[in-house]
Amino acid sequence: MYRVKELVHAKKVYQRGLTGRGIGIAVLDTGVSLHPDLLNRTVVFRDFIHGRSSPYDDNGHGTHIAGILCGNGSASQGAITGMAPGAHLVCLKVLDEQGNGDIDDVIKALRWLRDNYRKYKVRLLNFSVGYLPGGNKKDQQMLLDTVDELWDEGIMVITAAGNNGPGKNTVTVPGISRKVVTVGCSDDGSLGRNGYYTGFSGKGPTACCIVKPEILAPGTNIRSLSHKGNGYVEKSGTSMAAPIVCGAMALAMEWDPQLTPSLLKLQLYESVDRPKEEYARKVWGILNVDNLIEMV
Repeated sequence: MYRVKELVHAKKVYQRGLTGRGIGIAVLDTGVSLHPDLLNRTVVFRDFIHGRSSPYDDNGHGTHIAGILCGNGSASQGAITGMAPGAHLVCLKVLDEQGNGDIDDVIKALRWLRDNYRKYKVRLLNFSVGYLPGGNKKDQQMLLDTVDELWDEGIMVITAAGNNGPGKNTVTVPGISRKVVTVGCSDDGSLGRNGYYTGFSGKGPTACCIVKPEILAPGTNIRSLSHKGNGYVEKSGTSMAAPIVCGAMALAMEWDPQLTPSLLKLQLYESVDRPKEEYARKVWGILNVDNLIEMV
């Protein structure tokens, strides 16, 4: 994560003492383990797969995401910390041990969040779950409508672009929504060690000619929490890039608690590092955290 923070220019933001304190982040994923780096970070755990009450993660994806968001680095003596180590989590398990899930469970979780986000001070939703456009159009439209409703309620939704690139129109649902911030990988041009091929990040434009993803962040060989024991593990994908951006948004919201999703999205657009020429018309740019904080 130290490498990641250098790549997204997150230095001055931490010198200001920002940690995301007081900002709640909802995470829809495979659950969360009781890793020491997440001690006192998870304020709510809801299991929409098996109905269990205690936090667990039988896959590992969700725990890795949680660590990128707000791991405190206790098991690594502070060497590996999340983007917003002072933030707190509302973890909603919607994927099983294979990483598979049903849209109905996802919508149930989103509706639960809509009814409870004020209670837990949730300002952000990290949505590293995606479905390829196609399939059951009615269900996918319901998912898009529900996510857009959360945005309108004041929850900033950060989604992963998916790993089905490099072809056009390969961004997953709900990342094709006009409202949400969709995140792709800035480093998918270099083959990682975790099985993905060069150019895996989902690409736009969408079928409605919307620029997606808007933002790029590192997503290759990201070191974060393992769900087995107290260790760390590397994973690659846009799922890892999304919480880097989401954690940065928590820092901005701590700095200016009055920020709305729409205003912060606009400032995100103004603050990014513009990409190389071949990407110039396909994305807004690459995350620059210090630039963002200067603008808010």
